[in-house]
Amino acid sequence: MIGLLFSRGANGIPPQGPVDFATLALPPSPNTCLLTPTTAPGAGHLHRDPFPVTVDELLAAIRATAAAQPRTYPLVDFPERHQAQWVARTRLMNYPDIIVAEAAPAGQGTGLWLYSRSLIGWSDLGVNRARVMAWLTEIEARLRRR
Repeated sequence: MIGLLFSRGANGIPPQGPVDFATLALPPSPNTCLLTPTTAPGAGHLHRDPFPVTVDELLAAIRATAAAQPRTYPLVDFPERHQAQWVARTRLMNYPDIIVAEAAPAGQGTGLWLYSRSLIGWSDLGVNRARVMAWLTEIEARLRRR
């Protein structure tokens, strides 16, 4: 575990499999945040109506948003699921957090699943929720500018 703190980028992070949001059970710890489409079943912390864009357009906005984030590095891609994962390192302690984003048809548009979680510790002092909100704001802005 200590090696995670001294690693850079995605180095040292164990391989992650795809997240199945239909069956995801959120942990009891307060160090996660899940955004789901309003049309999706399940227990997310935040919800947003589907975007009136294609899956590819939403994925492009997600990828551009991730690339613009400080201390955020690609981890793994699952193109067949329209899902990608990144590692974000906290500024002071270099703790690794995992961000998972997926775009999929939902209702009359494309739904966004955005999940940010800490790998270390119990509480994150709201960091993951703030990250999800910041990414959502940036994704929305990028889609408005297209």
